Amino acid sequence: MTGRLGVWFMRVLAHVPLPALRALGWCLGQLAYLLAVPRRKVALRNLALCFPDEPVAQRRRWARETFVVFSQAWLDRSWLWFAPREVVQRRVSLQGALAELEGDTPTIIFAPHFYGMDAGGTALTLHTPRAFTSIFSTHPDPAVDAWFMAGRQRFGDVRMLNRADGVKPIISNLRKGGLLYLLPDMDFGRNDSLFVPFYGVQAATVPSLPRFARLGRAKVIAMVTRLTPTGYCAEISPAWPGYPSDDVATDTALMNANLQRYIDVSPGQYYWVHKRFKTRPEGEPSVYS
Repeated sequence: MTGRLGVWFMRVLAHVPLPALRALGWCLGQLAYLLAVPRRKVALRNLALCFPDEPVAQRRRWARETFVVFSQAWLDRSWLWFAPREVVQRRVSLQGALAELEGDTPTIIFAPHFYGMDAGGTALTLHTPRAFTSIFSTHPDPAVDAWFMAGRQRFGDVRMLNRADGVKPIISNLRKGGLLYLLPDMDFGRNDSLFVPFYGVQAATVPSLPRFARLGRAKVIAMVTRLTPTGYCAEISPAWPGYPSDDVATDTALMNANLQRYIDVSPGQYYWVHKRFKTRPEGEPSVYS
């Protein structure tokens, strides 16, 4: 019942003017920063590890911003997934190396966890007719899970694959000339992860990006989606030259290095509330104690 009421409320919010919706998100984000103490501590710890030379006051401003942008992006799913198509097209732009999306070359889109990632996925489906695959985890509330699925498949030729489905359907779609929207920049635990630097800190990182690129004979591009006053701007990078190489660890480290460059443009819009350094190398204590 709670999930259904929440989805109904989001349908109502789709009619609210964007400035008012963003103001509501700002208020909710400020409140969340004050009340969600464990997550606030995680964000501040991540920022301290990644930006040790920045003043404490600056890191706190970024942490507060990350709660605000999180709340605004969550509310924006109302119009992303319920508003008329022309409203979505007006508010979501796709820029950069758009020629990389043309043709039928197997392509992996590295889409790191900026809060605008759902808007970026929508931008892609609005601008390309190519088959588009994304990997998801099931939400525990069936009503919310159904809403997520319907919203992400609203436009274009989108196939949502559960992580439990395995690698075969992912590689099959790539080799047929499809697009893969991949978000491998979280800590998924020790299994299948490599420890490579992220802002100079050893971080457990899944090497799925280079491995899928090699198996699918695919090029890799990046897409970073940032929240703007009028909606979202998703930017496509040129294909990464020489990627993947023959060294999975080097390729995984390069992914993190590129991610750092993207984050440095707007640190407050990245997903710092996640325990990115939760998994430690053998013998190292937790950094969140």
